[in-house]
Order: sequence, then structure tokens, then C-alpha cells
Amino acid sequence: MRAIGIVLAGGNNKRMRELTRKRAIAAMPVAGSYRSIDFALSSLSNSRIKKVAVLTQYNSRSLNEHLSSSKWWDFGRKMGGLYLFPPTITAESSDWYRGTADSLYQNLDFLRDCHEPYVVICPGDGVYKLDFNDVLAFHIDKQADITVVCKEMPQDADVSRFGVVQTDENDRILQFEEKPVVTDQRLVSCGIYVVRRRQLIEMIEQAAEEDRYDFVRDILVRYRQVKNIYAYRMSGYWNNISTVEAYYQTNMDFLKPEVRKYFFNEYPDVYSKVYDNPPTKYNTGCHVSGSLISSGCIINGTVENSVLFKKCYIGNGAVIKNSILLDDVYIADGVQIENCIVDGHSTIRSLEGFSGGLDHIRVISGDEKRF
Repeated sequence: MRAIGIVLAGGNNKRMRELTRKRAIAAMPVAGSYRSIDFALSSLSNSRIKKVAVLTQYNSRSLNEHLSSSKWWDFGRKMGGLYLFPPTITAESSDWYRGTADSLYQNLDFLRDCHEPYVVICPGDGVYKLDFNDVLAFHIDKQADITVVCKEMPQDADVSRFGVVQTDENDRILQFEEKPVVTDQRLVSCGIYVVRRRQLIEMIEQAAEEDRYDFVRDILVRYRQVKNIYAYRMSGYWNNISTVEAYYQTNMDFLKPEVRKYFFNEYPDVYSKVYDNPPTKYNTGCHVSGSLISSGCIINGTVENSVLFKKCYIGNGAVIKNSILLDDVYIADGVQIENCIVDGHSTIRSLEGFSGGLDHIRVISGDEKRF
């Protein structure tokens, strides 16, 4: 594909609460064995995009470790590769990335040195599969300046955390409202863009001259009446994990057979770094139903309708319901957990219970000892 990929993976979000205190959102575990960024990298790789830059910033150590080898996504090629670009102190600038447009501006040399005519920009916190060749074909057919990948949301979905798009009959974007309080529109931006490389450089340079730092507000919204900006409507599953509730729901969606089939069994595949853990051990007396269990776990108690990541231990008499346990969680004997997310490397010793609600998922982290 005649494009380079840029993954925006440097942001932080307070709506993720304790979950992002020690990791970037793009490094959040998803579906038992993946990280959030795997879905963007896999889509880029499957679309035959050979050169990809990941812009990192906040709490990036875990993310950097995950991306330490490009072979998992087949970017370890003679032509192309996987590049990590954290903020860099130079003679001209000592700033961190002040926004999405600024992160691109601080890496303009990478864009200038490339020869591919198009750029695919995508966030590191989306869960989806997408063929960018189809998006590029749409972009060229429409003679668009910028193409925004969009998703039609259900009527009962909360769209207030997204950019909401209004289009004409030809899918040209007429209005773009970022995080509206109230709206009747259901078409939201997925944060994925296709743009010609030279034009992107020009717009980023213009934004920097005017001290504008945000790609959505200072480019998409500002240029919507000047540039030909079109909406590509994607099909298939898509979700964004930028809140605790959305992260919980996305993982719980993988308990649905149709979602598991779409991601695990249907082409193209989703790739991730592979760990050499032993298979999960189900000891005598345990009970597991309707759950997704990753490798290296030891189950002695009851697990129902839950997602367990790698190397979790469930003690005798412990009950886990409607919950998500991240990597290397130890649940002592007799503990009861329901509607919760237990952060990675936590030890839960209490004989009492931990319970959240579907409208406010409880996050448990550290060495919890009481309710």
C-alpha cells in the first residue's frame, strides 16, 4: 500500500482512573491476550503498510516493552519498519507533545523523509479490524483532501465522548462537533484519518505557526468548509476504550460468540507479542462458565462471565463474576468479586467481597485487604 502509518499512542485520560497510573492507554490489555495498540498495528500490517511510526509519551515504559520487537506485526522488513518516537529535547524545542497536531509537527522530519504519497493516522486505543486499502480507494475516488473513518452508533449509545459528524448525501462532512453535550447525530469519528502526505505537512506547519496543537479542533473543524473532508463508514466491530466503562464493556463483548469469531477466527488476524506461558490449569473442584481465560492461569474456585488475563491465580472458594482480572492477579481463598476490574499484579487477600455496578465499574488495584 502506498502509505505510511502513524499511531497516536501518547495520550492520557483521567476517565481511565487507576488503570492508567502505570501504563499508557494504548498498552491496556484487551481480550485476554492483546494490548489495545495491537488492533491498529495489525490492521496496518494486514493492509501491507510497511512503515509505521508510533508516537509515545505518557507512561510509555510498558508500551515500549511491548513494542520492543517489530516481528510480531511483521514490520521487521528490509524496507520499512516500526519506529517509536517519544518527545525529544532539541535546540529548538524542549516541550512535550502539546496535542495530536503538535506530536506530528515534532516529527515532521520523518514525514518529509518518506516517499509514500499518503499517510494513515490512527489512535492506539481503538478495538477493530479495518482494511486501509478500502479507505484509500474511497479517498482517491472522492478526490478527498482528508478522509475520516466513521462508525454509525446505536440510538442508545453515549456519543458525548466522541467527535460527532454530519454529512451530505455524498458523505462529505458538513459539520464536525467534538464531544457534544447533546446531539441527535449517530455518526462518530473513529479517530482514523487518511490524508496526502504533502498536504498533511502543509497543514501541520500552518497550525504550528499559529500555535495550534490539536488535530481535530485546529485542522478538521477549522478546515471543514475549505477542504474536501469525507466520511468513510466502516462496518464490523469498533469500540474505543478511553473510559473505564467502555474498557469494561469492550472486554465483556469478547464473551459474545460472534465477537470472538470475528476477531479470533475470521481473516485477517490480529497479532500480538507472544509469551511462552503454560496452558491454564483447572484444578479439581473449580467451576468455569462463559469466560475467557488466558494462558498461565491457575483456577481453583468459580469464574463466571469474566475475562482473565495471563497468569491469574484464583484460590479455593473464591468467586469471580462479571469481572476483568488483568495480568498476574492473585485472588486468595474465599474472596468474592463481582462487576469489578482488578488491576495487574494485584493481590486480593480479603475474605469479604468486592462489588461494583454496571453503571459504575469498581477498579481494584494494589494489595487490597478489606471491602
